[in-house]
Amino acid sequence: MKIISMETTGSPDVLRLREAEDPQPGPGQVVVDVSAIGVNFMDIGTRRGMNAMPLPLAPGVEGAGRVAAVGEGVTDLAVGQRVAWVFAWGSYASKVVMPATSAVRVPDDIDDRVAASLMMQGLTASHFATDFYPVQQGDIALVHAAAGGLGQILSQIIKLRGGTVIGRVSSESKVRAAKAAGADHVIIDADGDFAATVLELTDGEGVHVVYDGSGPATFDGSLSSLRRAGTFCWYGPVLGGPGGLDIMSLPRSVKIGYAVFFDHIHTPKLLRERTQRLFDWVREGKLVIAPATEFALADAARAHAAIESRATTGKLLLIP
Repeated sequence: MKIISMETTGSPDVLRLREAEDPQPGPGQVVVDVSAIGVNFMDIGTRRGMNAMPLPLAPGVEGAGRVAAVGEGVTDLAVGQRVAWVFAWGSYASKVVMPATSAVRVPDDIDDRVAASLMMQGLTASHFATDFYPVQQGDIALVHAAAGGLGQILSQIIKLRGGTVIGRVSSESKVRAAKAAGADHVIIDADGDFAATVLELTDGEGVHVVYDGSGPATFDGSLSSLRRAGTFCWYGPVLGGPGGLDIMSLPRSVKIGYAVFFDHIHTPKLLRERTQRLFDWVREGKLVIAPATEFALADAARAHAAIESRATTGKLLLIP
């Protein structure tokens, strides 16, 4: 099999294609022939050494493919079935072994590329808008990086729940993608100078919720964009946190929290249920996954450079 391996941490050029022995499933595991692999910002953190994992390693946690082998005790998956997964380490490969509980069946009418684009970012967006802060009819949300893969899905789920979306993008070239995903208003800003526009759009009240994974540069602006008792959903550890906070200095009785992915799908049952809801929304036309930017598996370094440039829109996939 082919695999992307990193012998050391560092820049994208530490990612190298190599040959490896095909994995064999242990008890409770499956081996999958991979057809599409999601590229995520957490993979950048892995490459930079933020996860403190032993080397060498293959990055990647998300993808879609077809079951090639099942281990002892696996009864709910069979060879030949199409599956998608999230948090199966070593997914930058043509074959991957994982716990059977990490994989979900993909409906026949959902393409592998769509499934691979949906798992990490779709479940994250679902957590943000239905669990961490359940958006209600009439709520106004500020979505940072609204043209990115997560931002596009999050905007659509907010709209499904009756909310209004103010999307922030870093350049004029991203406005179209943000609007296509349902953003009612789009702010172009690359420097963190957006709060005044948000307040103008909300008649001085501010938004009910802000979803910010853009790092420390936007923290103060996001805080200023919230109305009284508004909710600040912070995510995206790769770009760093805001530093120490004096809780008594927080304005307008706002609530701040760090949204953790696994709190949304902390059991296999929840993983299946919430993934099925995403698949249903896609099938019903309520959630549209824009075509991904695709790279060959061998070009994983190029994909990392592209996502770090912040010039891309939508999802990035590696195709073995």
